[in-house]
Amino acid sequence: VQLQAFGGGLVQAGGSLRLSCVASGDTFNSYAMGWFRQAPGKEREFVAAIRWNGGSTFHADSVKGRFTISRDNFRDNARKTVHLQMTSLKPEDTAVYYCAAARGLILSRVRAQDAYGYWGQGTQVTVSS
Repeated sequence: VQLQAFGGGLVQAGGSLRLSCVASGDTFNSYAMGWFRQAPGKEREFVAAIRWNGGSTFHADSVKGRFTISRDNFRDNARKTVHLQMTSLKPEDTAVYYCAAARGLILSRVRAQDAYGYWGQGTQVTVSS
């Protein structure tokens, strides 16, 4: 399984960015895909997740109403893409954002980092005030 994240950048407070994560190497039908972030000097934290089958979504309280996770519906079993649409960005959203994948994830563990076995490289998001 390979995950490739892209879409980060520098944006002013109040602006928007869209992150994408392309997953390959499996069918991902039983997977959950998540986004986590790590700000300087802080621990990595859960941002959002989506279950590939059914499309159930989960968002951290800190981003609810501002960030939206979604997935492409293309019937391409070779590659799956998950997006994180970020709006009304704040300086405290500045972090390295990582996408992750977990096979057979149960709902109670969707926010747990150690439940995700596959990680992509991070993409930097910087929000200026």
